[in-house]
Amino acid sequence: MYEPGKPFRIADRFRGYLPVVVDLETGGFDEKNDALLEIAAVLIRVEGDNRLVTSTAVSTHVQPFDGANIEEKSLQINGIDPWHPLRAARTEIEALKYIFNPIRQEVKDTGCTRAILVGHNAFFDLKFLNATVERCGAKRNPFHPFSCLDTVSLGGLAYGQTVLSRAADKSGLGWNSEKAHSAIYDTRQTAELFCNVVNRWEELNS
Repeated sequence: MYEPGKPFRIADRFRGYLPVVVDLETGGFDEKNDALLEIAAVLIRVEGDNRLVTSTAVSTHVQPFDGANIEEKSLQINGIDPWHPLRAARTEIEALKYIFNPIRQEVKDTGCTRAILVGHNAFFDLKFLNATVERCGAKRNPFHPFSCLDTVSLGGLAYGQTVLSRAADKSGLGWNSEKAHSAIYDTRQTAELFCNVVNRWEELNS
């Protein structure tokens, strides 16, 4: 049973769910019609008795599905060239397998029941992820289908900032604007921010 400020297992901390930080780069805001272009995930573990730390990170570029819409404005923001010959992108189903496999293994190894998506504006990433799973018929999705943990709310609570760059900076992480909007960088920063907020809570209750 979890008690604030007391030693805990990751399986006990979030009602049996394993927090996994996820960020998607897309070709727009419509999960049904716009392309998924990149996905990254960072696992979270417990170090010592009650301190969260970032762990394994996985990421992959994704091939736009047939007929996918891609907004030029989105490409200007994320800097992705979906047709670059050296992009080494996976199909949607292969990308999901690549991301899901280590997450499922971590869920099993930690005794958790399933994963819960952590993100900045997490509902956006979760709806795109669910739509991709449905579109390509991916099996054994490790994530809870509708519950998520959002660092927008956590950043606002702990640091008075809801923008990722500002919350990260306020928490002491800093922010590199040149690296921003790549899935792996945004995911790592979001993961560190999430750990900082949770660890701060534990310290305040110790």
